[in-house]
Amino acid sequence: MSPPPSPRLTQDILQRGYERLHVGLFDLDGGLRERRIDTRRLEQVFGPGGTFCNVVPQWDVADSVYGPGPFVGEAAVPDPGSLRPWPFEPKAGLLLAEFAGPQRDLQPRRLLAAQVERAARLGFEAQAAFEFEWLVFAETAESLRAKAFAQLTPWAPDNRCWDGVSAATHGTLVADLDRLLGEGRIGLTGLGMELGAGCLEVTLAHTRPVAAADEAALFKLYTKAFFRQRGLAACFMAQPDAAAPGLSGHIHLSLSKADGTPAFHDPAAPDGASATLRHFAGGVLALLPELAVLALPTVNSWRRLSPGNWAPRTATWSFENYSTAIRAVTATPAAARLEFRLPGADVNPHLGLALFLAAGLTGIEEAIEPPPPVTGDGRTEMPPGTPALPRDLWEAAAAFAASPRAAALFGAAFVERYALSRRHEVLALARAVSGAEKARYFESL
Repeated sequence: MSPPPSPRLTQDILQRGYERLHVGLFDLDGGLRERRIDTRRLEQVFGPGGTFCNVVPQWDVADSVYGPGPFVGEAAVPDPGSLRPWPFEPKAGLLLAEFAGPQRDLQPRRLLAAQVERAARLGFEAQAAFEFEWLVFAETAESLRAKAFAQLTPWAPDNRCWDGVSAATHGTLVADLDRLLGEGRIGLTGLGMELGAGCLEVTLAHTRPVAAADEAALFKLYTKAFFRQRGLAACFMAQPDAAAPGLSGHIHLSLSKADGTPAFHDPAAPDGASATLRHFAGGVLALLPELAVLALPTVNSWRRLSPGNWAPRTATWSFENYSTAIRAVTATPAAARLEFRLPGADVNPHLGLALFLAAGLTGIEEAIEPPPPVTGDGRTEMPPGTPALPRDLWEAAAAFAASPRAAALFGAAFVERYALSRRHEVLALARAVSGAEKARYFESL
């Protein structure tokens, strides 16, 4: 953990032109909970004696408390290496922080950092990148509530996947978003129109894992704010409605050895895949039944794993096959990587990547062989030895809570709290009745 902020850090931040700071912590759902302060007060607010209310790891997405308390001020320490511009205010910066007291072991960012350190002990350096699909609606906060989030009007109803006309028609808005993300130092590889009305896709630039997850979480924050400012609404639900495409949050990861050699590539292998790659994939697939809740964190996450979507529904892997949970890319040493295609757009980036890296490193340590790679449709084809995934969030939370591996990898305190938080998500919607249910049963039963 970084030391408390010092006057020297404060002066350095002021010299960079940041007169105001947004200091924030990521919650268990990937949201940023932040406070805006005068930079000159950084040491006073977050130095010795300074605190942030420790309710953050005990809040749900609706700001309802589900944890046991007590709710008190707890020491929170900023990470100087996370400093970046806050693109919504001139002369303002963003500084990420983490609790340093009893909530310390519940921090998603810290859990991911521990797996990065584990990789280093094994002689590997990881690089990661995220892809997201999302929908934009011609709705405001007021109109969403007036319509009860139903019968929404899509932005860009004329959009077609990767269509040049769509790209030209809506290019100005997309370019403005690109510019804002650049001002916030979010690295981009690609940004443009995707599948269907109102759908866009981004590929973020690869970087070290904690930074990659930070940028992924901030990308979603910045994108939602960007569209809200323009009277539009961005949606990162995994399955926004039955007619919508499933929206993905894919995670790309590569490993290199101490000398910089790509660890996932073997030029002598017919498929270019090293034993390290195979064992990494084997570990992820073997542990997915116990850890899937970290990749599929909401009730809605599991709706995306349904017939009619491109989303994978099995613990399978393949070479260059987009229908499996893991897609291996091994054509060249520089591009050798694994793509984790199970998560949806609602994934908490720090936890999704922590799962991917933790399970993969376990596979390397234990030389876990994966099932045979799929050559057909990975959504339905399950080779012998393919483990079954949980069927919904409740089952996934139960498997996580009962998993000795999960406790060993992430700590018993986190496993207990996170499983509690996911059970809370299920119970929060237990009595919700959809329009589809009413249409099916209202008149006929």
